[in-house]
Amino acid sequence: MNLLIVQTGATLPALLPRHGDFPEWFRRGLGLRHEHVQTVRVDARGRLPHARGMDAVVITGSGAMVSERLDWSERTADWLRGAADAGVPMLGVCYGHQLLAHAFGGHVDYNPRGREIGTVDIECLPAAREDALLQAMPARFRAHATHLQSVLKPPRDAVVLARSTLDDSHAIRFAPRVWGVQFHPEFNVPHMRGYLRVRFEAVRAEGLDARGLMRSVATAPQARALLRRFVEIAAA
Repeated sequence: MNLLIVQTGATLPALLPRHGDFPEWFRRGLGLRHEHVQTVRVDARGRLPHARGMDAVVITGSGAMVSERLDWSERTADWLRGAADAGVPMLGVCYGHQLLAHAFGGHVDYNPRGREIGTVDIECLPAAREDALLQAMPARFRAHATHLQSVLKPPRDAVVLARSTLDDSHAIRFAPRVWGVQFHPEFNVPHMRGYLRVRFEAVRAEGLDARGLMRSVATAPQARALLRRFVEIAAA
């Protein structure tokens, strides 16, 4: 396996000393050894390799916003379109999910329903029953989420696979082996609680029950299992 992690940002500074950064979270969730994973930090001028040399690609989350149309983000969107044309399996998460939607012609912006943060309930839609990545998922499962922007209009030929109360496009298949998920399968309980601690005052100022959200954080094993399933699909 030669998997590329396209890193579009870093985790919160408060989490770095104890938990490390996004690439390591993903590597563990994917179940891959260090020598099987390459990381390119595109928001720090990292140069992406030729897509045809990759067995699979994962695109991380970011503190940036897709609607800002930053230069590095737009260049990455172009690269992702080329990788999809080359048939490379891809999985975008949070910002990566939104960036794939933008790359394929969808619309991404601030969710008018507001911030979604904490351990949330995800509902699989009928199309998920025949989807290679989501077909083994239960009709409802828990996942960790933290985002302000969402895919408000999926690309024309995309298939929406799952939703939550606040986000109608939590999982999308953009091409036969290209998926995006708004939730964070790489997060564990300490990660989610760390984000809630840092965002506590902002969450409370928006009228959300910050303490209740903290208390409701729970394990999300089904969501995390998607990472191993993606590796199986790529390896096949």
